[in-house]
Amino acid sequence: MYIIMLGAQGTGKGTVAGLISKETNYPQISTGDIFRQNIKDKTELGIEADKYISQGNLVPDEITVPMVTNRLSDKDAENGAILDGFPRTIEQAQKLDEILAKGGKKVDLVINLTTPKEELIDRMITRRVCPKCKSTFNIKLCPPKVEGICDNCGEKLVQREDDSNPEAIQRRLEIYKEKTSPLVEHYKKQGVLRTETISISINRMANDVAKEVVEYIKNK
Repeated sequence: MYIIMLGAQGTGKGTVAGLISKETNYPQISTGDIFRQNIKDKTELGIEADKYISQGNLVPDEITVPMVTNRLSDKDAENGAILDGFPRTIEQAQKLDEILAKGGKKVDLVINLTTPKEELIDRMITRRVCPKCKSTFNIKLCPPKVEGICDNCGEKLVQREDDSNPEAIQRRLEIYKEKTSPLVEHYKKQGVLRTETISISINRMANDVAKEVVEYIKNK
């Protein structure tokens, strides 16, 4: 099964995807993680990607699409995968359909996460990540057991550079609304869209959504 995570930055796509991956064994393919690793390693791809990411802009398709194509060809993704951060535009969605169709596969489920805007900004500012195992925490909503330390591997948690600038966050949300929101209608027409709200205001968080989605997948 090939699953896509949709939702503005901060909605919890990575957390929900990780929980689903753990229960289904489908690999979580995060373009964001791959970009950040390349930026850290100062690879050619990382240097180019950083020019866009640091400004809160989307990385161009000529960098992103080949990377996703190569990742989906890996053995662990031959029976399914959870795409987190791709596609972000209609053009990318069409490219993904072409990539999967070559192997006789298709997008089976699209999970669209929604959260009030004011919550999104606060979540990103207070988000912390583990540079080693990629676990995600929030110093307000789901803090680590030991302040500043990853529960899973003991590494020191860090704040992503693109989470520390409120102006960049605002720009990212604007880009999402402009470029990515049309994907909701695209996948709704295909009959594979499932919209879930994650918000502290209704006491419904990532764990709740992931649990229901896993049950849905198992019974599908």
